[in-house]
Amino acid sequence: MNQKRLVALIAVAALAIGGLGVGVAVAASHRSASLGTVASGTADGSTYSYYQSMMGRYGGNSMMGGSYGSMMGASGYAWMMGGTNAPGWMHGGTLPGYMMGTSTDPGKVMGRLFANAPGPRVSASAAATLGNTVPAGATVNAAQNSLAFVGSAASFAALASPSGGPDETFRIAGMVNPTINVKTGTTVTIEVVNADPDTAHGLVVTANSSATSWMPMMTASPAITGSALWFLGNPTSAGMHVGTLHFTAGSAGTYQYLCAVPGHAQKGMVGTFVVTD
Repeated sequence: MNQKRLVALIAVAALAIGGLGVGVAVAASHRSASLGTVASGTADGSTYSYYQSMMGRYGGNSMMGGSYGSMMGASGYAWMMGGTNAPGWMHGGTLPGYMMGTSTDPGKVMGRLFANAPGPRVSASAAATLGNTVPAGATVNAAQNSLAFVGSAASFAALASPSGGPDETFRIAGMVNPTINVKTGTTVTIEVVNADPDTAHGLVVTANSSATSWMPMMTASPAITGSALWFLGNPTSAGMHVGTLHFTAGSAGTYQYLCAVPGHAQKGMVGTFVVTD
């Protein structure tokens, strides 16, 4: 197996491991009024077909072993998109050392593999507008780099690694990785746009301090059901990939939103998400 192919499989495993123990994050049947959604981990539609085509390039290799069939099938796809049915070879709880030691950013590999995946897109100009727009019902505190919602709904856009930088950060309401404040019971909608030209990114709300790990989803599951979007592929001439998260803020506490692609949170793709009574 050549190095490029091995790195691609490492990236698949590294990103997919984040799906253990959680449900599918994004419902394909829902349509946002502004941007739409990505597909869920259900084995139907064009996204599943694209996944099978992509995985088909890496069949019959020694790393996947006898689990290749499950990765090609519905359970492997559901796992990749945030489902619970991980193949047995990944149940150890930690990745092998040769996976953890790779010097290649898995995000660059996954970004290329999923660049042409189906799903909603936006133009670069529309993405820039979204990243700088103050959401309705929100109060901005520039001095504290924070965004507060006091109503029963909170809706905002998050640009991953936006044009003009800083690189490996989120731009929300014109701020870099601002603290997001919501009340318990708030219905939260986050439109995630991958603005990075050559690297996959995603957004997950998880436990506080998870960003200290190279692979944060190995040490902490999503803190709120429905708050995980593992990654979006690279932009193409068709536009930038968009995914939508919908969840209800439950227990009061201080959490983090971060990019779960290995190494990205450590580089700065992390902010604070606060839920108060």
